[in-house]
Amino acid sequence: MFTKFTFIAGVELLQADGKLGKIITLGTVLDLVLFWGLLKLNKEFMARGVILAVITLTLITLLV
Repeated sequence: MFTKFTFIAGVELLQADGKLGKIITLGTVLDLVLFWGLLKLNKEFMARGVILAVITLTLITLLV
């Protein structure tokens, strides 16, 4: 949308520059805020889904 690179090329570029871990960390911090909010609202299953999504996306990103 804002770049001429494909998603895969962008991930590879971030990995080559050593910035991929920082991007994953920033995304994880936001997800932890959502996780905390869901726990405060007693939405345990939704909070579990957030954690599962974070783990899945991280593994996919690192393996691609």
